[in-house]
Amino acid sequence: MSLMTFTAEDFRRRALEQVGAPLEHAWRDHGDHALNPDTILQYEQLKLRDAAVLIGVIDDPDEARIILTQRTSKLRQHAGQIAFPGGGIDATDTSPEEAALREAEEEIGLDRRFVETVGRLPQYLSGTGFRIQPVLSVVQPGFELTLNPDEVDSVFEVPLSFLMNPSNHRQDSRMWQGSVRHFYVMPYRERHIWGITAGIIRTLYERLYA
Repeated sequence: MSLMTFTAEDFRRRALEQVGAPLEHAWRDHGDHALNPDTILQYEQLKLRDAAVLIGVIDDPDEARIILTQRTSKLRQHAGQIAFPGGGIDATDTSPEEAALREAEEEIGLDRRFVETVGRLPQYLSGTGFRIQPVLSVVQPGFELTLNPDEVDSVFEVPLSFLMNPSNHRQDSRMWQGSVRHFYVMPYRERHIWGITAGIIRTLYERLYA
């Protein structure tokens, strides 16, 4: 870990040059999907809604950081959880990138003029009914955020170096829909990063930094 540089420029290079299984098949091998192989067939048979999230790495020469949100407690799904900006892909969206940029503007007021998309991760299939496309991006500093209070309670940033350090990736489990589910947990200060978001972060680590 000590030899790695966690800059936005290095992240951009890794995103553009990532190797491994083709994206459309690779999701089975990563994150908490790999922890729960018995659920893969089950997830593939679900009727899933397409969604996209923006993994935004801020290009700060002192310390590249990832933008995360705390969702409001009023939402129907994933209320109060830590999440990337994002949401459902609309019929008017021309691509997952377009959806992720639009949702980031709507949720936290992140002006897309500051955002450069640089790639994708394998999709994440959720038991709550979504096929999520993570969109990798570099965000230039200088942006100002305006939160949508109906969707987001707060926004915070976590150093890329912290999230890409596997020693910060704990594993936990709980009963869900009648069987044991294993998942990642990444406590950061007073925040509890887990579930879908932690699974995507683990995939980011496995795909670009492992």
